[in-house]
Amino acid sequence: MLQFFSKYKFLAIVLLVLSVIIISSIYSILKPTATLKIYQPANVNFELVDSTLQHVKKYHAIADFSLVNQNGETITEADYKDKIYVADFFFTTCQTICPIMTDHMHQIQEALKEDASVMLLSHSVTPEIDSVAQLKKYAIKKNVNDKKWNLLTGDKKQIYELARKSYLVAKDSPESEFDLIHTENFVLVDTQKRIRGFYDGTNSEEIKQLLKDIEILKMEE
Repeated sequence: MLQFFSKYKFLAIVLLVLSVIIISSIYSILKPTATLKIYQPANVNFELVDSTLQHVKKYHAIADFSLVNQNGETITEADYKDKIYVADFFFTTCQTICPIMTDHMHQIQEALKEDASVMLLSHSVTPEIDSVAQLKKYAIKKNVNDKKWNLLTGDKKQIYELARKSYLVAKDSPESEFDLIHTENFVLVDTQKRIRGFYDGTNSEEIKQLLKDIEILKMEE
């Protein structure tokens, strides 16, 4: 009996190796490729969505825009053409969640500083306070990379509509027209201007997940 196993030992090893390779290949083929959800207004908390869009279940995309960045340059959707990007809403004088959000956005900037396919975009919800000069001062303080991350100010109505009708991340403020109660949400946007994820910008674990999801999205594109 021992002689029999000794004689066919090499064949048994070869068959075992082939079996492992075949099983691994079948698993790889059958294993579903990771993809990210495409968010529509109907999928989002209704408080964060303009009433005209709460019923929309398909074809939602970020609207065109034209605002001004920390360097006084006009930034439009064309500057983000064919880019994956992370967007949020903040204001420079905020002392609660905004500093944490900005620090986490900076963390994303540093993690992806060599990746030209991904950009960042922050919108001020108090443009009457956040002038170009104010944004520039804030950008310097927070080590913002101008080539990767734009801090935007401009028309208050346009910023309001972007938050409520495009990015779906802010509540209406009863104080005055076009005032917002912004949330801690970071929004992941794909190259077709579709929302692919929402993340708590104050939560370090969700930032890690966001970075992972960016890699998944890059594989989809």
